[in-house]
Formats: sequence, structure tokens, C-alpha cells
Amino acid sequence: MIRTEALDRLPVRTAVPALRRALDDRGVAVLCAPPGTGKTTLVPLVLAGLTGRGPVRRVVVAEPRRIAARAAARRMAWLLGERPGERVGFTVRGERVVGRETVVEVVTTGVLLQRLQRDQELAGVDAVIIDECHERHLDADTVAAFLLDVREAIRPDLRLVAASATTDAEGWARLLGDAPVVEAEGVAYPVEVLWAPPVRPVKPPHGMRVDPALLTHVAATVRRALAEREGDVLCFLPGVGEIGRVAGQLAGVDAEVLQVHGRAPAAVQDAVLAGSSGTRRVVLATSVAESSLTVPGVRVVVDSGLAREPRTDHARGLSALSTVRASRAAGRQRAGRAGREAPGAVYRCWDQAEDGRLARFPAPEIKVADLAAFALQAACWGDPDASSLALLDPPPAGAMGAAREVLAAIGAVGADGRVTGRGSRMSRLGLHPRLARALLDGAAEVGARRAAEVVALLSEEPPREYGDDLAAALRAARRGQDGYAVRWKQEVRRLSAQVDGAGSGEARSDDAVVGLVAALAFPERVARARGDGAFLMVSGTGAEPRDASRLRGAPWLAVAVADRPAHAVSARVRLAAVVDEGTALLAAGHLRVRGEEVRWVDGEVVARSVDRLGAVELAVRPLKQPDPELVRGALVEGLRREGLGLLRWNRETEQLRLRLAFLHRVRGAPWPDVSDGALLADPDAWLEPELSRARRRFDLGRIDAGQALRRLLPWASGEAGRLDELAPERIEVPSGSRIRVEYGGEQPVLAVKLQELFGLAETPRVAGVPVLVHLLSPAGRPAAVTADLASFWREGYKAVRAELRGRYPRHPWPEDPATVPATRFTSARLRRS
Repeated sequence: MIRTEALDRLPVRTAVPALRRALDDRGVAVLCAPPGTGKTTLVPLVLAGLTGRGPVRRVVVAEPRRIAARAAARRMAWLLGERPGERVGFTVRGERVVGRETVVEVVTTGVLLQRLQRDQELAGVDAVIIDECHERHLDADTVAAFLLDVREAIRPDLRLVAASATTDAEGWARLLGDAPVVEAEGVAYPVEVLWAPPVRPVKPPHGMRVDPALLTHVAATVRRALAEREGDVLCFLPGVGEIGRVAGQLAGVDAEVLQVHGRAPAAVQDAVLAGSSGTRRVVLATSVAESSLTVPGVRVVVDSGLAREPRTDHARGLSALSTVRASRAAGRQRAGRAGREAPGAVYRCWDQAEDGRLARFPAPEIKVADLAAFALQAACWGDPDASSLALLDPPPAGAMGAAREVLAAIGAVGADGRVTGRGSRMSRLGLHPRLARALLDGAAEVGARRAAEVVALLSEEPPREYGDDLAAALRAARRGQDGYAVRWKQEVRRLSAQVDGAGSGEARSDDAVVGLVAALAFPERVARARGDGAFLMVSGTGAEPRDASRLRGAPWLAVAVADRPAHAVSARVRLAAVVDEGTALLAAGHLRVRGEEVRWVDGEVVARSVDRLGAVELAVRPLKQPDPELVRGALVEGLRREGLGLLRWNRETEQLRLRLAFLHRVRGAPWPDVSDGALLADPDAWLEPELSRARRRFDLGRIDAGQALRRLLPWASGEAGRLDELAPERIEVPSGSRIRVEYGGEQPVLAVKLQELFGLAETPRVAGVPVLVHLLSPAGRPAAVTADLASFWREGYKAVRAELRGRYPRHPWPEDPATVPATRFTSARLRRS
């Protein structure tokens, strides 16, 4: 029996007529409705014709998380007076509850992606609702792009709704072709904000690490909230580990402590969402509770201010979740949980002054995540570079390039970027492409069941208490009865059914099987020991297991999970398997290179014959007769690293370079650019033939840099002959002295004793540029600087004469220097001559 009274209380009902009109007119709409208004539960029922009048239509609702998909389906079924699997059902990975009568199906965005790849028409589906689209999960963005393609090409009748819990819907409206935006009024109750920062500073999060002092403070804040407020407490924490640690610190509180996260058993999730049976509750949750779900009875929120987001270090081949400060938008969503049913309060575990410095919104996942799975989906869709997909944010070029390299290495795409048959099969497995490769190739080696066991471990990282040894974690999962072990066993059954395994793993130990499959998934992370518990991965990144780990004594590792803490040189190994060299070569053989290697190492040319697996050197021997071209390349590398000082320079050569640099600056072509960058960019133009004859560092020091530089002069045009005219080394002054010109600054500098310029009215020029005259005392000390001698004689000379005349009485100091001859001698010497 339909619960009409409950349906009528949902505020989104007032927006339904406008939503219907928008879909009838345009086929697309953006629905903005605050949390708690019923957009996730009432709107699908209305569009499916299950409430009120209207034709029955089949509606698919896409949710970002499994917990939200199951909860939404159960809530809608309850509103209809039914159980899930009748007219409302759900499908998540590993679980499908639908029946013949099902017309509203709630799925995860990942499930919908798989369905679209199999059936682009979505035959029989009349409308799709993408819920919580403001969260900007990559799967949701991809689903939206594919659905817009479908509407444009083959299903213009397919109705599409982007549902958001925020009012920032302009981007989605543009993406859907200027779709109408329908807004529903919320009935949120007031929420009091209490700022509750730690008394002492805590360390900022980095990698997966959270300062234990902050978790202790969060637990204390929960106790404070229980004492000061009524109702259940919802506490937001970044991950499962932090939830477990805070739960341990809340032992003994007068409340039931529950833990909600994506890994929690369905029974626990259902119990939390069903509401309290009279006992006060503390619900410790990850961001899964920010939206889509209403946790009954909550009047207080305690917000740690932290969240987990994917981060990818493409240069090192490391992908992991990272702890970050939650955005202001997330903070508003979390606080709103306290005002869903009555006035409430939020305790924010940070200072109010910090709030304005937080990011406005979480980073779109497409900007920060590993894009290998996205790139494979795009290739299967027929758009390998995703250039034609309607996306709010384009994928970063570097991340897409790295993703395509991964797909090519595992055979998922060809040289042209188009998906291969193997790639199509991988995409249907519902796994990251790396794990799909490990499952397919691992099954051929060790059998489907054993390969599936390891891949299931890798697809959802085991709990921390399982340890960092993947083989030990496998054994723990087999005998375990916890929520993780239950999900792992379900995933093993699912994966085993999808592959054929000709190989047999009966003769191999768990360690051997686990190591092989993990290495197949992450060949770039195969690592060899290099002493003192440290390893070097094939990718070139250092790696270190924790101090007490048995992995530290292994000769080789297949690293499954690692992160690199801020400012750390090496990655920290969180999960790995022990392997031998044969397994490493089997899994990462495509990265093996044999050949001559001539490089500049520690200030000298080193020539070796090397057999390497990526960055790991397997065997090395010295080369007696290296290829001259390789030697030349190593010498150029040395020049670029250590600079042109490796060549032979003297004062005249350095002056020549400065003169040429001056002419290039003021005259341009054909005078050459002699900066370090320009000279090192084209060593052929000036260092040959000496460079090709050199074999070691000592030979570089014998190359005359001055002779080499003169090769760059514009001989062909005849301008080279004007070098001394345009940029002379010396200028003859009125006294007859030839004074050196210094070319190192903006203007050429002529440093000359003042008396040697008597009678010179105009400032000397070089290539049309007036020199900067440094006028010196008879002792050679600076007396004045001018670029305008005529002005100096008129205005500055008198002051200099008055200051220096008494100090240097033996030298001439005429009142009018323009009327006396220049001299480099004393007054007495002049009289004698």
C-alpha cells in the first residue's frame, strides 16, 4: 500500500510539475533540490508513473555509491509499500535485486557505464536520472557524456535529468544544451555552527596520514556534543582507518557507536539508515553520508574537516587516495545533516579563520584521478582521445597521455589508440584496466579461481589489520568472517565466472601466485632490493616497507599499494608481495632493455653494457670501445649538467663572448645568441670537430672556447670583419691610452682616469650605444659615473674638482677641462715635457 502521507510531505513535490514540463518540452532538465527534499526518492517514482496518474515508464537512477543505491531503492520500495525487487529494484557490483515488474532501477554509475557499453540504446529505458551530479565523480561525468551522445545520435526520446543538491547548476545546464533548471525549495531547519579547533596545533594531513592528535580531539568533541546536545551524533571522518581509531577512543560512552562507510556490511548500513530503536547513537561516517542518505535521528554533526580524494603521481606511476581539507561546499552538506528533521548544531574541528581559505568545491575527479579506466571507456565508445565527449572539464593532456601508455602496454588499445578485442573484454570485467590485465593473464598462468582471489584483494585494499604482505592478506581473507572477507568472497565468485583459466596454480605456493598476479597488475612497481630494507621500483622510484615488515628482507617485491609522503624521497610500501627475479621478468618483460649505455655520471663519461628492467640494472659490464656518437651525446649531457666551464676559457675569450652577446642584443641577426641555452642547444654549430674527437672530461678542457666561438661569427655576410669596429675590445681616449671596454652590463663600460678625457665633449659610442663612463681619480678610484660627458663637464666636474683637487695636488685640475689637452701624467711631468 502506497504511503501517500509520507510522499505528500516531501518538499520536492512542488517542483514536479515544472520538471514534467521541462522534460516534455526539452527532454532534459537540471533539478536542484536541497538534501532531504525527496529528489532521490519521489522524482523517480513520479517519472515512472508509480504515483498519481500517467503512463508507466522505465526509469534508471544512477547513484555515485553502492550504499546510496541500495538505500534509495529500499526507501522508494517502502514508500510504495513493497520490498526491493518488485516495482523498484537496484543493481550494484556483485548484487542485483530486480524482478519482472521492476520499472525503477537504481544503479551505481559504474554499472550504468557497463550497461551503456553493451547497449548504447538503453532499450526499454525511458528516463535516466544522474543523482548527486555536483559531486563530480568521474563515472558520473562519463555517464552524462555518453548519454548525451546517445540522445543526439540514436535516442532523442531518452529523457535525462541531472539532479544536484546544490544551486550551482549552470555548468550542467550548459552541458545539457541550455537545459531548464528546476529548483525545489528545502525545508532545512536552522543549524548552529560551533567552532571547535584543537587547543594545540596539529600536523596537516599528507598522503593517507592523519595526525593522531586530531583524531583524539575529534573523539573529545563527540563526547562534548553528547553532553551538550540532544539527539544522535553524526561524525565525519576521512576514511575507514580513522573511523576505527575514533571508535576505539569512544569506548564507554553512553551511546551505540556505529560505523558507516563503503566497506561496511549491508546489514550495518541498513541498521544506521533505519533509525534508532530508542538508544542514543553516534554514527561515524565517511563522505558517503554527505548526500543521498538521510540518517534518522541526527541532531548534531561533528566535522573533522577532512576528506579523501584520488591523487595520481604520473611521473612515478603511483595512484592513491590522499587526505585533504574538505571544501566549503562539503562542509555545508555535512552541516545540513543536522537540520534534516529538526533544529541542530555542527561542531567544526577547525578555526573559523581557516574556513575562508578552504576550496569552494571539491576538485573534479577528472582533474586529479588516474584516467586509465576513463581512457578505456572512451576508446570502447569510439572516441579514444575523448575530444568529442561533452564533459564539464576536459581530461588533462598529461594524464590522458599516461593513461594511453598504460592501455597500450597491456594490449587494450592499438598503436592508433583504438580499442582492441582484448581491451573490449577488459572493459566488461568492471575492473581497472591494470587489474583486468592481471586477471586475464594471471588466469592463463595460475587458473581463474586463484587469479580472481588476488585481483579481488587488489580491487579493494584489505583492512590494515590484514598486514602489508599480500600473501598473508590472502590467507586472512580466506578464513575471515568480517565484512571485508564477505565482500572479497563475493567478488572472487564474480570474477571467477567471467574468465577461463587454462593455467593451473596447484604447483605454486600462495606467495608465488600472489606475487605473479600483483606484478602483472603493476609491472612498473616491481622492485629489487638495494640494501638496508630499501628497494628500487622499475619505474625509478625508491620504495621502503615499514620497519617491522618481513617484506624488507625480500630480494624482489611486487608493490601493489604505495604512496609517497610529502617531501619524502622514497615511496612508502603499504601492500606488496614477495617475488623472485623470474616472476619479475615474466610480468615486466616488456620493460626489459639490453644495450650499450654511455652517460655522464659523477663528472665523467661512463660506458657500460647494461641489461636493465626499467630503472633496475640486472647486469652491467664496462665497454672498451663505445659508440662514438653515444660518447659525444654523453659529453653534451655533461656540458648541459655542469656548464660551459668544462671548456678552456681565458679573459680574452670571455670578453669575446660578452662582445658578441652585446651585439646580438643591440643589433640582432646576424650576430649570434651566445647565451648558455643557445650554445648548448646547438653544440654542432661551434664545437665541431673537437667535440667528436673528445672521449672524456679531460678532452673537453682542451677545447679552446674562443676559437670555437669565432665559428659563430657571421662570416658569410661579411659582417664578421666589423666585430672590432662595432664592439671594439679597447677605445683610444684623448690622452692616447687604449682603454678596455667592459661589456658585461646593460651598457658597455669605459673606466678611465678623468684627466685622460680632458677636451672630449661627446660620450664615446659602441655600435651606436653610448658607453657608461666611469671617471676615476688619479689613484684609480671611482669619482663619477656618466653617460653624458658634455653634461658632466658643465655640471658635475666642479664638485669632483673641489673634492679631489686637494687630495691629488700633483695632477692637473683646470677650471675649464674642455680647453686643456688630456693627459695621463702629473702636472710636473707635463711641465718637463
